[in-house]
Amino acid sequence: MLIDKLVMFIDSTGFMNMTLTQFIMVFIAAILIYLAIEKKYEPLLLLPIGFGMFLVNLPLGGLMAPPIDGQLGGLFWYLFQGVDLGIFPPLIFLGVGAMTDFGPLIANPKTFLLGAAAQFGIFTTVIGATLLGFTAREAGAIGIIGGADGPTAIYLTANLAPELLGSVAIAAYSYMALVPIIQPPIMKALTTPKEREIVMEQLRPVSRREKILFPIIVTLLTGLVIPASIPLVGMLMFGNLLKESGVTDRLSKTAQNELNNIVVIFLGVTVGAKASADAFLRVETLMIIGLGLVAFAIGTAAGVILGKVMCKLSGGKINPLIGSAGVSAVPMAARVSQTVGREYNPNNHLLMHAMGPNVAGVIGSAVAAGILLSIL
Repeated sequence: MLIDKLVMFIDSTGFMNMTLTQFIMVFIAAILIYLAIEKKYEPLLLLPIGFGMFLVNLPLGGLMAPPIDGQLGGLFWYLFQGVDLGIFPPLIFLGVGAMTDFGPLIANPKTFLLGAAAQFGIFTTVIGATLLGFTAREAGAIGIIGGADGPTAIYLTANLAPELLGSVAIAAYSYMALVPIIQPPIMKALTTPKEREIVMEQLRPVSRREKILFPIIVTLLTGLVIPASIPLVGMLMFGNLLKESGVTDRLSKTAQNELNNIVVIFLGVTVGAKASADAFLRVETLMIIGLGLVAFAIGTAAGVILGKVMCKLSGGKINPLIGSAGVSAVPMAARVSQTVGREYNPNNHLLMHAMGPNVAGVIGSAVAAGILLSIL
């Protein structure tokens, strides 16, 4: 009898129930955790995603099990409702808005065009994914990876193709983390050394009134033109208004810190938990990751190319390197523009100039998501 119970116990352990595919997923999760801790690639999100993936692929844990016949579901199943119901991504945008200074964009509104150009990669990839056999809704979810905006990618995918959520989220955040590696070769290939050396004039001061009116006007215009973008753009601008109003410091700090940190933890672990072995280890996953890279590269290239056009039209006053910051990876993409510019001119300070298209890219990706939601 004792031996039978011992055999039953051994059979109930994870060691006896772990499959090869689960082992592979645990290994992939370990790589993400390593990149977050050792390489510091987007650790605030890559670490929760990696650990969520690690936990859900340990056998018999039941963390994502739904409630059945009155039996409680797994912990992550309940937390995932914040993603499934479209709650967490807009709350992330609230925190991002509260942390973002739109001053550089207001001071040089032409950089809005660079943020818009970088979204070209999204729509190009949507077409490409459709031609490769993905459904229109799946193609929309894959294309949004090109915006390099994790919360937007999660929000759109949860609405259009929830079965792809794990793959799309991991691809989106991976490319956000790899911005310093992926972008510089593209930037250098499309610009000349002389263009990279261009020093831009200092931005004009932006008044408090302008900073207060900006989020209100942007919300009004985008909300009327593309109503589906309101959850993301509206919360982004609300967070910024909390910051710029000067009368809600407590709310602004909460949105930036406590609330944002809690939502990031819940969002990260539950998105990682969607990357179970049966959902992630498929040929389609490799295609999604590859298409995401294409989308991101095209978006970067489109921003730089428009930057070159604006450089010519301005008589050489705009450094085209800032066009690469039109993707939404804030503020990393802007830092890359600064770094590459200083390689060729140590006196070049492009960071604040690049923040214009960078924050425009955040708005642009949210608007692109709204367009795709409206169409699909």
